[in-house]
Amino acid sequence: MTSTERVYGYFPGCTLATTAVDYDASGRAVAAALDLELREVPDWNCCGASFPLSAENVMNFIAPARTLIAAQREGQDLATLCAVCFHVLKRSDSYLRTHPEAADRLNAFVTEGDYDGRVKVRHLLGILRDDLGWEVVRRHVAAPLQGLRAAPYYGCLLLRPEAEMELDNPEAPKVLHNLLLALGAEPVGFARQAECCGSTLLVSAPEANQRLSTAVIESARSAGAMIVVTACPLCKFNLDRAQEGLPAAERLLVAYFTQAMAAAFGLAEHAGPVCPLQAAA
Repeated sequence: MTSTERVYGYFPGCTLATTAVDYDASGRAVAAALDLELREVPDWNCCGASFPLSAENVMNFIAPARTLIAAQREGQDLATLCAVCFHVLKRSDSYLRTHPEAADRLNAFVTEGDYDGRVKVRHLLGILRDDLGWEVVRRHVAAPLQGLRAAPYYGCLLLRPEAEMELDNPEAPKVLHNLLLALGAEPVGFARQAECCGSTLLVSAPEANQRLSTAVIESARSAGAMIVVTACPLCKFNLDRAQEGLPAAERLLVAYFTQAMAAAFGLAEHAGPVCPLQAAA
């Protein structure tokens, strides 16, 4: 694949445009370093934040469908960073492609055009693995993360359901592990690496959210991790919140995988919490 072919439509999503701007900035920076062009989809809107539980009501698909149609007009694969956005867009695309009658009803309501299923929804992790390869990533490492024991945290939305998400095996995922290896870090597998952090239970059941998030942190800590690396801004928020009452020295830092890449690529301004740990390692 030549550099002119490495062009993707890019959907930042609401969180990366507001409270997770460091995820967006580090993602754009490492993509540019790898000669991946992320062209922001014009006039994008919220993906809907959750996959519709009542799929029969096609009106629930209008929000993700508008983004899919916008990407379709641009003619590129649609790339995203947020695990929640990836989950919603990927599953919505899968549902509309496999239920043409629902797509026909939806198209009658959407004024931007008809969605015909030509868009391929991608996560940057999959693009790194499948379009570039880990050896290419490795060649861009200027400051290897040697000695950094990093726990790859997948959460529940990035990988499930496997048949629709098509990113990795949710029972034995490797994509984040292999990225960390390419960056020179030591990936630390742990029991709760693909379990839920509590998600939006923070609103309806905050105690349950705290319990689930704390269990993830303690699982990673028990495995000897120095930092947790994630692809989900909601996971990062919940894992950070679960440790708010702890002294700073006792907190397990949480970073986006793009910040780990930025640290390894020598892009310190986008590395977030990884740089101090990289120096300590």
